[in-house]
Amino acid sequence: MKYEDIIRLATSKGYYIQSGEIYPNAAAGFWEYGPHGASLKRKLIDLWRKLILKQDNIIEIDGSQILSRDVFDASGHLESFSDPITTCTNCSVNIRADRLIQDKIEKNVSERMLPKEYDLIIDNNKIVCPDCKGKLSSVRQFNMMFKVGIGPSFDEAYLRPETCQNIFIDFPKLFKTMRGKLPMGIAQVGKSFRNEIAPRQSLLRMREFNQAEIEIFFNPNNIDISKKFHKFSSKQIRLAEKDGTVEMTFQESLDKERLPNNFIAYYMGLIQNFYEIIGIDPKKSRFRLLDDDDKAFYAKTAFDYEVQTDLGWIELVACNNRTDYDLQKHASLSGNDFTVVDNDENIVPHIFELSMGIDRSIYCILDHSFTKDEERQVLKLKPNMAPIQVAIFPLVNRDGIDEKSLEITNTLKEEFDVFYDQSGSIGRRYRRMDEIGTPYCLTVDYQTLDDETITIRERDTMDQSRLSISKLENHLSTLFNLKSNF
Repeated sequence: MKYEDIIRLATSKGYYIQSGEIYPNAAAGFWEYGPHGASLKRKLIDLWRKLILKQDNIIEIDGSQILSRDVFDASGHLESFSDPITTCTNCSVNIRADRLIQDKIEKNVSERMLPKEYDLIIDNNKIVCPDCKGKLSSVRQFNMMFKVGIGPSFDEAYLRPETCQNIFIDFPKLFKTMRGKLPMGIAQVGKSFRNEIAPRQSLLRMREFNQAEIEIFFNPNNIDISKKFHKFSSKQIRLAEKDGTVEMTFQESLDKERLPNNFIAYYMGLIQNFYEIIGIDPKKSRFRLLDDDDKAFYAKTAFDYEVQTDLGWIELVACNNRTDYDLQKHASLSGNDFTVVDNDENIVPHIFELSMGIDRSIYCILDHSFTKDEERQVLKLKPNMAPIQVAIFPLVNRDGIDEKSLEITNTLKEEFDVFYDQSGSIGRRYRRMDEIGTPYCLTVDYQTLDDETITIRERDTMDQSRLSISKLENHLSTLFNLKSNF
């Protein structure tokens, strides 16, 4: 199974490992990035800033990870941010009820059902504990937020379960200090925390995870941004429908009323373009319109950007029209004024949200990049996403070849992520770099000392050619297409 191959590669090649794995009782749902994973994550975020934030003049903040109870009273998290849970009366294991039902009878159930409705399905289908076959307790709701106490009096607060609430409560101040004008985009990238009942599948469901969220504040009576939409009007979009996935242009999706307006279509285009550039196969991605049972209670319209993997379709970005729900709630509880002036009209802005899961995105990049055959396994990362962009190999460690190799390394590392490897056969060194995802390997040999040329080997095709060292830096810059992508 590809998932198992990816886990083996990720944990053995410096991409990510389970937190505290040296201890037998280490808590599940916590993962840490190694050097290669940290590099991939950093490049993903850098491109998110360059390809989305800079394209749309979106400002970025860095908010607190701990927020007071009032914030989550207003947002509704204390009341509704919960999952259905049942406990085995024999072995005491806690199980998420909706997933257990789906696994046992292959029936999709709504997260909005009442506990007694879950109980009825469990009883009627004689569902028992998957571990010991024991009887299950009545289903109850489990709030997934991490509660913390502030100061010696332990004032009630919580680790944020999403990064967007900072943006909402800061909006009045930011609109004023940044001389805001609608539509106005505010973004944040950072940690969020959810006390998942049963975290699983490594980066796909974690208790501590990374998000990149963008909130677009707009006047619902003035959302014509056709001057921007033209960038995507003729591009293809894939939409999930009852009979499967259909493909049409963005303009056709508006004409056929698959998308509500060109405002939302434009931002969906930005998301799709971003993921294509960082390495997601466009033929394995789609937008799915959520029905009333699936979308959040505050959302007027909601699309999920989903990517097909070996494990099935995975949601990477939630695209929600949150209306003025959040600002009205925070205004009501705090007593602050959230109205702004737009075209001589006093309004509380509506919000269109693009909430991206960074860790899930990284897993999907690995899934779409990983290939394996009898000869080798390769991570075909996009060159600008690769943790190591260029590897340099001296053919032997003597006769001045090693010194020449180090000289080239020191020159190239000012522009590229370079790795110097002098151990093992050249073939073995190639295989190591293929697994990590390094797109180009350079070999320094005796001919290099004679004519100042070097062998460059391409990862995906394994083609090799000779190139003058004097032309090497410009050649690599062209291959990486640095100017257009960064």
